[in-house]
Amino acid sequence: MPWGNHLVSMLLLKLSAQDLLTLNSRRRMVPHLAARYRYFRGRDVSNTEREAWAESLVVLAEDLVEAERGNVEMVVECAATVDEPQKGEPPLIDVVLVGRHPETCLPSFQLVELKRWSMVTRVEAATAELVSVPGYKTPKKHPALQLRKTYRLFSGDQGPLRGITVECGGFAYLHNATDDSVRPLLDTLAPTGAYERVYTHDSRDLLLADLRRHFAEDGAASEVEQLLRFMNLRNTPLLDAMIRSRGEDTVFTLRGQQKRVAASVLKRAALVLGNPDQPAPPPDDERAVFIVTGGAGTGKSAVGLQLRADFEAAGQTVKYASGSRAFNGALQEQVGYTDNEFRKRFAYFSHFVTPPDPPLDVLICDEAHRMRERTIDMYRREEKSGKQPQVDDLLDASRLTVFFLDESQSVRPKEVGTVSLVEEAARARGIVPLHYKLREEWRCGGSDAYIRWVRAVLDIEAGTTEWTPDGLMHVEVADSPEELEHIIRTEAEAGATARMVAGFCWPWTEPVGKGRAARLESDVRIGDWHRPWNAKGDSFRENGLVPPSTKWSVHPYGINQIGCVYTAQGLEWDWCGVILGEDMVRRGDRWVYRKGQWYKDSENNVKRVKVPGSFDMKLREGTGSEAEREEEFARCIRHAYHVLMTRASRATVLYSTDEETQEYLKTCVGDLQVHGLRPTWENLPAEARVPHLPSPNRRGNDTSPGQELLF
Repeated sequence: MPWGNHLVSMLLLKLSAQDLLTLNSRRRMVPHLAARYRYFRGRDVSNTEREAWAESLVVLAEDLVEAERGNVEMVVECAATVDEPQKGEPPLIDVVLVGRHPETCLPSFQLVELKRWSMVTRVEAATAELVSVPGYKTPKKHPALQLRKTYRLFSGDQGPLRGITVECGGFAYLHNATDDSVRPLLDTLAPTGAYERVYTHDSRDLLLADLRRHFAEDGAASEVEQLLRFMNLRNTPLLDAMIRSRGEDTVFTLRGQQKRVAASVLKRAALVLGNPDQPAPPPDDERAVFIVTGGAGTGKSAVGLQLRADFEAAGQTVKYASGSRAFNGALQEQVGYTDNEFRKRFAYFSHFVTPPDPPLDVLICDEAHRMRERTIDMYRREEKSGKQPQVDDLLDASRLTVFFLDESQSVRPKEVGTVSLVEEAARARGIVPLHYKLREEWRCGGSDAYIRWVRAVLDIEAGTTEWTPDGLMHVEVADSPEELEHIIRTEAEAGATARMVAGFCWPWTEPVGKGRAARLESDVRIGDWHRPWNAKGDSFRENGLVPPSTKWSVHPYGINQIGCVYTAQGLEWDWCGVILGEDMVRRGDRWVYRKGQWYKDSENNVKRVKVPGSFDMKLREGTGSEAEREEEFARCIRHAYHVLMTRASRATVLYSTDEETQEYLKTCVGDLQVHGLRPTWENLPAEARVPHLPSPNRRGNDTSPGQELLF
């Protein structure tokens, strides 16, 4: 049976004991665990398991609090292995307790098997390995034997603790039993060892003492952060990895599906392009097309950039093309490429109206959902405009083409990149495209629960709109734009990466003046709070204090402007403040989509909002019937907010300018206050406070004091 829908190391919940009790008191724990289980396993959890969570997890958490170890982190239903097993499902550990050892100061782990058994009898007189449990038809293994297996996996070559020095043990906890009622589990024939201890209700005092012996009063947050890294649930930001390698290698450890996709492309490439170690080259007319799909944060760009480096190292002619100016601009700015270096390696889709002669060996097309029907030169020059569909321009440009796309991130009517479009274009050339899907989500703290919540809130897919904190991702609703900005600026000044973005619900004024001295108009206006959009064009403004749009996402001064979907797509920050305008407002049980109108402010010679709604004129260029155009408009708005709400790796702060929508968001997020879960830079353990690397080209003269390491 396959592992499930999602191949990241399985983990249903990560909370300290005291936070878990708070979550349970709000009746949110069991529904959250059940939803996570269904996502991972592809099936509903049994009622018996639900009852076990509701009882046993709470008992263990209460014991930790009574032992004055409420800070100890409880990782619930944790996979014993990091990588996907060759067959079957990975064994699960009921709970992994994580903290710091009070004597050695090493990371301390206790693997816990929770049992609600109240009585057992021995099956065979000579062994305690099998016992009979009332209510079960077949004998059950001694819990210590289950722990022995998961302990070896968890600390072995496939587990997250491989190769590191830790304090690790385990125990079974039968909180409903007495020593006498489960005597076969405790007598001299029972398995013994550091991970084979058994506690009952009678030995609860001993358990509390042992918990104090294994865990210090502090340090748990730091150690669980390390465990998340070992489980591949914390990721090196893409641009940081590229900076470290000067762009020659992404320095990503490709994982799971990512590794398989990259290996498959390279294997097929050897057949199409030839192997440098083999003298007989393949025919020049052989071609191949790959389509790699995946949601936000599944690692499409990481795989693509790694493939580019691999092909370049093998001596192949290769270019990495994108439909996103913001992503390409951020990449050039951060890695420190010169213009010539960048043009040699990277391009835009519009650069292939005239195919290279001879064709490239490899063209990697990232953000391929942003392909247009046809390349139209921005200056309307006919010789620079395409004569055929843009997908055909890209296929003509190389012998092997790799398309990375996510149809849910298409945010304009004329963005036509879909799987079916590429498949049809490839088959018209006699090429059978190979399609791969990436499902492992690494953005948003590895919290698939958060991504699914966003999609449910935006009505992109069915699901619960009630947010439950999972210890991986944080979301909150600010009461005002001033509060949202204060939160984002506070985190940026402390050392986190952070940005403010908004729906395209205000006019966007051209810079006033000429050259670097031109100033920005404060177009985004909410009451007395006025802020400018990020600058249009490729030039610095306001005498160097405002970066161009292509650098807004990574330049320290970008914190002073508001970004939109076109400058945020493909990028991420630790914290992201998202302002929802009145292009999408909640009315009753549905979303209503609006188009805005402007008036001319004659005094300042700028456009202002007359009727709130969308001011993205590109969204009004749809074709078809009026109903089809309206549905396309609504789809693009939903997708734009989906992009904006999935840009953060730790925390998203929301605010809506519409009162009813603001109340709806607060209802969805809830007023649940859980101790220590807000991942402010101050609250983060030292291990999680990793400064982001500065651009090699930035020497500090355009960086404000205290922000040198923000980006």
